[in-house]
Amino acid sequence: MSDVEKIREKLKEWEKEVVEPILKKFPERKAKFLTEEGIEVKRIYTPVDLAERNWDYLERLGFPGSYPFTRGPYPTMYRGRPWTIRQYAGYGSAEDTNERYRYLLSIGQTGLSMAFDLPTQLGLDPDHKLAWYEVGKVGVSMPSVVEMDIVFKGIPMDKISTSMTINATAIEVLSMYIAVAESRGVDKTVLSGTVQNDILKEYIARNNYIYPPEPSMRYATDLIIYAAKNMPKWNSISISGYHFEEAGATPAMEIAFTLADAIEYVKWVIERGKIPVDKFAPRLSFFFAARTNLFEQIAKFRAARRMWAKIMKERFGAKNPRSMMLRFHTQTAGVLLTAQQPLVNLIRTTIQALAAVLGGTQSLHVNSYDEALSLPTEESVKLSIRVQQVLLYEAGVADTVDPLAGSYYIEWLTDEIEERAWKIIDEIDRLGGMIRAIELGYPQREIAKAAYEWQVKVEKGEIPVIGVNMFVEEEIPNIKVLKVDPKVRERVVNRLKKLRAERDQMKVRDRLDRIRRVAEKEDENIFEPILDAVKAKATLGEISGVLREVWGEWKAPDIF
Repeated sequence: MSDVEKIREKLKEWEKEVVEPILKKFPERKAKFLTEEGIEVKRIYTPVDLAERNWDYLERLGFPGSYPFTRGPYPTMYRGRPWTIRQYAGYGSAEDTNERYRYLLSIGQTGLSMAFDLPTQLGLDPDHKLAWYEVGKVGVSMPSVVEMDIVFKGIPMDKISTSMTINATAIEVLSMYIAVAESRGVDKTVLSGTVQNDILKEYIARNNYIYPPEPSMRYATDLIIYAAKNMPKWNSISISGYHFEEAGATPAMEIAFTLADAIEYVKWVIERGKIPVDKFAPRLSFFFAARTNLFEQIAKFRAARRMWAKIMKERFGAKNPRSMMLRFHTQTAGVLLTAQQPLVNLIRTTIQALAAVLGGTQSLHVNSYDEALSLPTEESVKLSIRVQQVLLYEAGVADTVDPLAGSYYIEWLTDEIEERAWKIIDEIDRLGGMIRAIELGYPQREIAKAAYEWQVKVEKGEIPVIGVNMFVEEEIPNIKVLKVDPKVRERVVNRLKKLRAERDQMKVRDRLDRIRRVAEKEDENIFEPILDAVKAKATLGEISGVLREVWGEWKAPDIF
């Protein structure tokens, strides 16, 4: 009799002789225990559960820094280099954001993460009639290179890593960053950071797109191609599952839709740029959410790494191990923050951050406890940084690599989530790829359905939420909230008027005309013309306006 068979027999004895008598007196809390994915969780897990899946250590796990990278992309992980503490921040005018960045760096943040307001994300200058009420509200207003210069006043751009959450106008904003760096004697080849540049997830979950899918994919891939040739330290895209999770996706959906998007980008870059996969894939990065179901989230991250390694090796023939490494940023789940009893959010985000760390993240943002009520205050964002610092310096969780590896439950759950995610990717392949799936509304419908089912369960009390459907208190939160100065818009618009009055108008017009000519062609890269226009002080709205004229604007299909 094998060891597994012996354990199986002993398990049956234990259930009959120990568990069943206990259950007669003390029934378990629920008839079924389910993860957020809807996976039923058994009472205990043993080697039997892994044996039933023909589980093999070297095939499923291996070692950190080696294929299939389940245990992490780097051999020593946090023992060698801690994750980057990168709080997403930015609001109001450039001065407000600069002040916040300098504060964050002073209290221990190790990388910057830029938030942009909605007009910037949608290619509108702050004096546009549609932008008027949104200037500086959910991020910093960034109409021109002048604002970028103010944001980074006193911040060493050659020493700090900067992440930019920008998509439909990613080239314009990155061009501003390059132009400011070069004006300070910092060459773009030494700049390090990430630009989100993930337009597919905008069509699926977030809706901050401008152009139709085909030209938008050209725009995104032109940025990837340019960075691969000119910016060796820059991550040219952050393929994002976070927004799927925030919109309602289950864990398997989150990683499946994200990896399906990544497959689409890789195909486009290879076909459009005629670049071997190993020349650009090492600089692809990812972005996931961390929710409160601790073990499921850890399993999700590990499954995603293993899946991406397999995709790159088997589907695209990558040879460079770095092309197979899934490196990712994590943000705790904003959708799970509650306005009720907001201090409880500190507990939620700490557990979520722990999941990210135990899952092997490369950088981390911990949401502030007051974000269900307002943009975070200095006090709340300081506590978010302290959460990360306690995990790093006091908790011991960073002292060994992938400490939960070998847990029967973790390994079984990792396999289960991976299997579910592969089924979704197979369906997307059957539909003809992610762009076609988006046009048919497949991912949009699946996420909407999952979101509805989640909300119904919350309202029925089947999913407990402290302060909402459990331990509810009648209260008015007594916390300080951040309010954006209404004078921000005036400040930004006045600077914009001054820039337009003082720049070389003929040069701006010539640079915008060049953008139009290149946009009308299929075989030229749009990045250099946009960079030249930005250096000539063309505004974000002017550049986007030209591309709107050539490419048009996208209207979402009815998905139901």
